[in-house]
Amino acid sequence: MNKVLFFAHLRDAVGEEFLTVNASGKTVAELKVELSATYNLPKMETIMTAINEEFASNDEVIRDGDEIAFIPPVSGG
Repeated sequence: MNKVLFFAHLRDAVGEEFLTVNASGKTVAELKVELSATYNLPKMETIMTAINEEFASNDEVIRDGDEIAFIPPVSGG
C-alpha cells in the first residue's frame, strides 16, 4: 500500500490530506490519471510529484510502501 499526500487545492478537491491506495507497479503518470478521474483533479500535468520526499518524474515506477506527494506550483507575489 502507498500513502498519497495532497497539498493546496488538491487537498480541497480530494477532501483529505492523504489517501492510502495500492499504487505499487504503476508509474506516477498512471497514478495521476487514475486519481484525476476519481477525484476530478484539475491540471495534474503541472503538478510536481515527490516519492519518499525526493522529486520524481512521471515515468518513475512506484513501489510498495512508497509515500507519494502531489505538490501544485507555488504562486504569489
